[in-house]
Amino acid sequence: MTQTAAPTDADTDTDTDGTDTDGAATDLTPAQAFDALYAYAAPALVRQAYLLTGRRELARESVERAFQLAWQRWPEVAVDRDPAGWVRAAAYEYAMSPWHRLRLRHRSPEPPPAALDDRRLLSTLLNLPPVYRRTLLLYDGVGIGLAETAAETEASTPAAANRLLYARATVARRLPELAEKEELRRRLAELGGTERLRTAPKPVVVRSGSERRARRWTRAAIAFTVLIIGSTAFTLHTAPDHYEAPQAPATKVPGVPPRSGPGPLSEEDLELRATLRGMFGKGPERLVPQLR
Repeated sequence: MTQTAAPTDADTDTDTDGTDTDGAATDLTPAQAFDALYAYAAPALVRQAYLLTGRRELARESVERAFQLAWQRWPEVAVDRDPAGWVRAAAYEYAMSPWHRLRLRHRSPEPPPAALDDRRLLSTLLNLPPVYRRTLLLYDGVGIGLAETAAETEASTPAAANRLLYARATVARRLPELAEKEELRRRLAELGGTERLRTAPKPVVVRSGSERRARRWTRAAIAFTVLIIGSTAFTLHTAPDHYEAPQAPATKVPGVPPRSGPGPLSEEDLELRATLRGMFGKGPERLVPQLR
């Protein structure tokens, strides 16, 4: 008597083509996929942005702006081979923008970390040039490869390696206890963990903020386009449509006397004019035509 094998989970759940037999949808909507990426990457990105800038509020703002940009370009981000890396690059670029130093609230330093070791390490990182700081954080802090670090920092692989070696040497010179790579990586992973770093708002708030920002930029672009079109139309309407030669300057013609008008009256002329105006104004002395 033979026994039949019990059906496996793969036999009951999927057909031969790999689709679900019960017809349940497994694909996420764009909003759900964005929310999942946000929940996965946002907390770590805020801590990394804090290590780059030393500012808690700027770190939160950088991550929020990066995710807003990702939602605006979600068709591009969704098919990227590393969506979290795409958002990370955008957050780093915003956090390290030199324009932040012109903002009033960023001119005064923020309170340092409470722990002495964290203060020393953060101060050492902030004293590094920005591109060296970013290279060190990507390779030893985040743990991505050297080629990926070079690509994200827009440098060649040898240049990224030289920056990494310089950053490590600087940290080891100021903090000898972090000369070992493993110890440096551990401290970078722990740095900022005890700080009260607020993440960006909920993903639905980030998505709505991104949509509002996109609408504002669209309206501004439309208004600017209308202004350009109106200015061009006004210029075409008022500009001359044919060439008019400039008038030659006046020159004196030989042998022709200059134009002159009557000169001012003398005292005798003024008296005579007054006498003539007073005579024959009324009375029979005035010449009156007579009919014959």
